[in-house]
Amino acid sequence: MKRLAVFASGSGTNFQAIVDAAKRGDLPAEIALLVCDRPGAKVIERAVRENVPAFVFSPKDYPSKAAFESEILLELKGRQIDWIALAGYMRLIGPTLLSAYDGKIVNIHPSLLPAFPGKDAIGQAYRAGVSETGVTVHYVDEGMDTGPVIAQRAVPIVPGEPIEALEARIHQVEHELYPAVLRMLLGEKEQQEERIENDGSETSIDQRVQ
Repeated sequence: MKRLAVFASGSGTNFQAIVDAAKRGDLPAEIALLVCDRPGAKVIERAVRENVPAFVFSPKDYPSKAAFESEILLELKGRQIDWIALAGYMRLIGPTLLSAYDGKIVNIHPSLLPAFPGKDAIGQAYRAGVSETGVTVHYVDEGMDTGPVIAQRAVPIVPGEPIEALEARIHQVEHELYPAVLRMLLGEKEQQEERIENDGSETSIDQRVQ
């Protein structure tokens, strides 16, 4: 069984969705580590409750990104982590981790990338007045939400609805889509890579997890 580390900075609802999927047997992975860059974040409480080990750090205590990523890497290797899932981790991943986990770091973002990258993606879409936004799961590269798309799911924006309602619907989609895509990646990585290489599809995985 693959060993998965989840990186998160906030409340940890996607962390919880991943843990719950693993507990139900819907995700063939052991959630073996939480990495959190904000001491006191609610996600740490979730990890304690779920008996998931946590590595918590403050970036300001290190001289550079490379320094704290080197320490994270020691934790990952010590726990034999196979994959990394970013779930509201509010930092760009640097070369130290990208080189060590090439092709095995994924992220979830609350928009239909490449539209509305970066922070407050839901608010960006809401204020732009577009008719739909959505959720994207993608591989992580050195940019901000620029890695190859794995799967997307659209979420319509209802005219006149409060932004809180849109946020709730997007989070619901996140909590369904992310564990499903992780299941496909961890369970069928070779077939998935061949599928993307052959047809360039960004929706093949999503079609299988509907």
